[in-house]
Amino acid sequence: MCTLQQIRNSSLFRLSAIGRISLLAPLLVMTAACRPQEPTVTLGVYSGRHYNTDKQLYKQFTDQTGIGINLLEAKDKVLLQRLEAEGSNSPADVLVLADAARLVKASEMGLYQPSSSSQLNAEVPANLRAPDGQWYALTRRARVPIVNPEVVDPATITSYDDLANPALKGKLCLRNRKSPYNQSLVADQIIQRGEEATAKWIRGMTSNVSQEFFSSDTPQIQAVGTGVCGVALVNTYYVGRMLGGQKGEANKALAEKVKVIFPDPTHINISGAGVTAASKHPKEALKLIEFLASPAAGKGYAGANYEYPVKGLGDNAVLETFGPFTPDGVSVEQLGAKNKQAQKLMEANGWK
Repeated sequence: MCTLQQIRNSSLFRLSAIGRISLLAPLLVMTAACRPQEPTVTLGVYSGRHYNTDKQLYKQFTDQTGIGINLLEAKDKVLLQRLEAEGSNSPADVLVLADAARLVKASEMGLYQPSSSSQLNAEVPANLRAPDGQWYALTRRARVPIVNPEVVDPATITSYDDLANPALKGKLCLRNRKSPYNQSLVADQIIQRGEEATAKWIRGMTSNVSQEFFSSDTPQIQAVGTGVCGVALVNTYYVGRMLGGQKGEANKALAEKVKVIFPDPTHINISGAGVTAASKHPKEALKLIEFLASPAAGKGYAGANYEYPVKGLGDNAVLETFGPFTPDGVSVEQLGAKNKQAQKLMEANGWK
C-alpha cells in the first residue's frame, strides 16, 4: 500500500500546479492501485482449535498470499456433524481436527479428499499423515504420566506399564474413557503389546484408582499438584498452559509441583488438517495446509498452545524444561483404526 508521503515524493506530485491538474487522472489511477486489494479467493476453514495465535497465523497467510480466510471454530464433533449435513454445499475448504480417531473418522465419513504435496510429504513424517494425503499432522501431542515427587518417587515411573504397579494403589488418577486422548493411548498399546497384554495393563491401572475418574486433564494436574493424586496421565500441553500462566497464578504454582515423565518410547497424538471433499478451492486449501505445517509457521502453530511441531522439539521455553523424548513411531492412521477396539477394551476392563 502506498503512503501519502510516497505519493507526495513521486515525480507526478513534484510537477507544477498546471502539470498536476493535467495529470490528475493518472494520479488517481496510481492512488487506486495502492489500495489494499480484496482477496480473489476466500477459504472456509472449520477448526477444532480455539486459539487467538491461530488467527494471527491465518492473517499472516492472507498477507503473504492474498488468499482470505473465513474461520469457523467449534468442537470437533460439531464440525463433523455440520460438514456431513452440508454435504457438497459446504463452504468449508479445510478441516482442522485434534486426535487421531477424529481425523480417521472424518476420512471414513468421506469428509476429506486425497491431496498430493511434495512439500508436505517432505515436512510431515509418514506416520503422521494419511497415506493418500487426506490429512496431515500440524502439531504433535505427548500423553504422559505426571508425578508429585512428594507422593511418588519419579524414578519408579519409566514406562506406561509402571502405572499398573500395585505400589500405586490409591495414588493413580485417570481421565474417563470418553476422552479420545485416552482411547488413542490404549489403541497405541494394543498395537505395540497386543490386546491381551493391554487388557491386563488396564485392569492393573484401574485397580490403582481410588478417586472418581476425571472429565478433563486440568483438574488432574491440580489433583497431582495438591497431592490428592500421586500420578496421572495427561497431555503435556495442559501442564504447559498452566506453567505459562494461562490459567492464573494459583494453577501455575500447582503445575510447578508436578514432574513430567516421558516413557521410553512416548505415545504421540496429533492435531491435523486436510482439504474437504466439498472444497471449491482445493489448490488454495492445500497451500494453507502447507503454510501451517511449514517449519516457520508450524513452530508458532504448535508452540502457542504448548504443543510440539511435527519435527523436533520447537523452541518453547516451557517445553524445554520438560526435556526431550523419543516418539514410539506408531502411525496415526493405525491409532484411528484401533479406536473402537480400544473403547471396548477399556469398558470391559474397568476404565470408567
